[in-house]
Amino acid sequence: MSKDRVHRRDLMREQLAHHAARLMAEGGITDYAFAKRKAAKQMGAEDTQHLPSNDEVEMALRSFRALYQSESHPLALHHLRQQALDTMQLLEPFHPFLTGSVLNGTAGEQSDINLLVYSDDEKAVMMFLLKHNLPFEGGEWSVHLTGRQQTVPCFTLKTETGVPVNIAILPENARFSGSRKVGRQADIAAVKRLLEDGRVNDE
Repeated sequence: MSKDRVHRRDLMREQLAHHAARLMAEGGITDYAFAKRKAAKQMGAEDTQHLPSNDEVEMALRSFRALYQSESHPLALHHLRQQALDTMQLLEPFHPFLTGSVLNGTAGEQSDINLLVYSDDEKAVMMFLLKHNLPFEGGEWSVHLTGRQQTVPCFTLKTETGVPVNIAILPENARFSGSRKVGRQADIAAVKRLLEDGRVNDE
């Protein structure tokens, strides 16, 4: 492939990443794949084989929020993290971890809060939510476990703020398997530190 074609390909990827990031930041889209497809369609590049990676879009999203939402974004993120911490403290018997955009700092006002809990008894988690009168819906979540994608049970809390809190239930042994990526998950203590430091990024 010629240098010129490589340059055009890389430029297209970069433009798509920034357009997808803007759609996520301004339109409340939380699905990376959907944002990339919509960006490609709007740019007349529906057939491109060179869509940016999620990491590229995430970097562009960080840049967009820093440039155009520098005042509103940190406050919205703080509220989401505080809500996540409140829910995690309630779920403490199940060793909750925060993951996703609220942890890595790319979340916006319309973003979901994603939590992981560890239990071999899905019903115990469900009964716990019922006991605390927390309205929820049941579903499934796709996670990367033991080297492959797996489907696990998930409960989505309906909160007073309108922000959905997804609680994915992972098997107990996954907590000790070493598969958790540092920086991709945060326990209660780590989320408290994020709130105290007032950092946008988790790094």
